[in-house]
Amino acid sequence: MSPGYDEMHDAQGRIRAHYAAFDDWLRCTPEQEIERKRREAEVSFHRVGITFSVYGEEAGNERLIPFDLAPRILPAGEWRMLEAGLRQRVLALNLFLADVYGERRILREKRIPAELVLDNSEYLEQMIGVEVPGGVYSHISGIDLVRAGDGLYYVLEDNLRVPSGVSYMLENRRMMARLVPELFSRQQIAPVERYPDALLEILREAAPVGVDNPTVAVLTPGAANSAYFEHAFLAQQMGVELVEGQDLFVRDDMVYMRTTGGAQRVHVIYRRINDDYLDPTVFKPESLLGVPGIFNAYKAGKVTLANAPGAGVGDDKSVYPYVPEMIRFYLSEEPILLNVPTYMLRKPDDLQYVLDHLPELVVKEVHGAGGYGMLVGPAATKREIEDFRQRILADPDNYIAQPTLSLSTCPTFVESGLAPRHIDLRPYILSGKRIHVIPGGLTRVALREGSLVVNSSQGGGTKDTWVLES
Repeated sequence: MSPGYDEMHDAQGRIRAHYAAFDDWLRCTPEQEIERKRREAEVSFHRVGITFSVYGEEAGNERLIPFDLAPRILPAGEWRMLEAGLRQRVLALNLFLADVYGERRILREKRIPAELVLDNSEYLEQMIGVEVPGGVYSHISGIDLVRAGDGLYYVLEDNLRVPSGVSYMLENRRMMARLVPELFSRQQIAPVERYPDALLEILREAAPVGVDNPTVAVLTPGAANSAYFEHAFLAQQMGVELVEGQDLFVRDDMVYMRTTGGAQRVHVIYRRINDDYLDPTVFKPESLLGVPGIFNAYKAGKVTLANAPGAGVGDDKSVYPYVPEMIRFYLSEEPILLNVPTYMLRKPDDLQYVLDHLPELVVKEVHGAGGYGMLVGPAATKREIEDFRQRILADPDNYIAQPTLSLSTCPTFVESGLAPRHIDLRPYILSGKRIHVIPGGLTRVALREGSLVVNSSQGGGTKDTWVLES
């Protein structure tokens, strides 16, 4: 595997133009001053309470998400291309969701195998024919991008259900603006601070018909959830209530919030609860996190849920290979952003190829997330590869495989100093009457040398992402 594309240096080792100001700052700032700023950042994040549960560790064991002081920087022209590609992709995905829960044109014309959608566990039959406000299923989308050794960007996966991480994007920017204001004064960096306002705007736009001044709430599974900090943070930033299922009730197909002043109608709910747990009368009856009757209220058009139930079929990894075809079908355009070449193990030829080349590939569960349920062939032991082979043989339809991309690297502060570490990028796209693409997004970094797994839940860290405006 090649060493990967270096975000800061070109092939001759020269500093890329968009990193020149940062390079000047590095050379002019004493090491002890940089170390002081790094310690200050860590203390500040502890104080704010930005933690994340690392699954697999002892229950309740939360830790700080490591924050890196070296930013990931994108030049203006590069970002314009990415922004156009993200708009195109999210628009096509929302059209796809509206279609498969409606006329199913793309399935009738056999552009996507019908069984991949209709037999998919993320496809909710209860959503067939439901009128979704504005035709928007995924109001908040997070599209994971990686840059390979060829310098080109690829979409690694789409997140259309409850994409997380935006609070870290916002807090990273606040931290950098406070710690290195001199860097911000030297160049024009596109702001991200308006995200909560833009989020509130698209949520209010999605209110039921006839509601001019909607009440918005954020629905959280509760403080035990790994992303609870983000739920509370976004509610506070938008100036809306943070509620749990027990704080809400449904009467006459309308949703109410219990308050000290009595019941208050709620019109729009940004829910951070998975479909299965949303309404025990429709989905998992044992769920204590959801609200009995909320799905019928949604179907009746009395409350809007963002993101819409059933959106997960659009980001399922078995459907992912067909997103370029969605773009051609619904928009009559060629995709701007590339997919990673993908083997679908339900196809006999693909299955055989993958079984023959497991040590070279990344294999993922089609419904997996967070870096779990996957095999990174080049980093796996022979035993792990053989164990995974048996899992594949037992249920090949449950897996896809991709080549092991050499993710781009960005300079990162580690114990030994500044060193390259692999990164990805999750931009956030808000869909309403218009599509807002937040400049940059959350850069995640694999802190272990050589590691390609950037997920916070797997021990990765984060960086501020700077989009230069000129």
